[in-house]
Amino acid sequence: EVQLVESGGGLVQAGGSLRLSCAASGFTFDDYVIGWFRQAPGKEREGVSCISTSDSSTYYGDSVKGRFTISSDNAKNSIYLAMNSLRPEDTAVYYCARGVVLSSTLSAYRDWGQGTQVTVSS
Repeated sequence: EVQLVESGGGLVQAGGSLRLSCAASGFTFDDYVIGWFRQAPGKEREGVSCISTSDSSTYYGDSVKGRFTISSDNAKNSIYLAMNSLRPEDTAVYYCARGVVLSSTLSAYRDWGQGTQVTVSS
């Protein structure tokens, strides 16, 4: 059974940092793309960043470029999202998901975690 479990969310002041983790199990980790998405209240879920676990290619959404960094630890079957210079507009539930192509499109991802809340206060 494919499982994706997010952790690391919390409450932080604007300008602060958080590091999210996504622990994966139930599949061959280095054959897929893992993406981070977020959904703020009343808004659609949007792609934040993704990484290929086979060649470490990455993608970042325009709103997080230069502030967020995605990384993979294949030995631990885990993906991380380091978030710096956080803004109130980064407040959302953050999800990790498994896909097969490097894409920010939700439909490219089949398996999803339950999410972790990130709240940035002004």
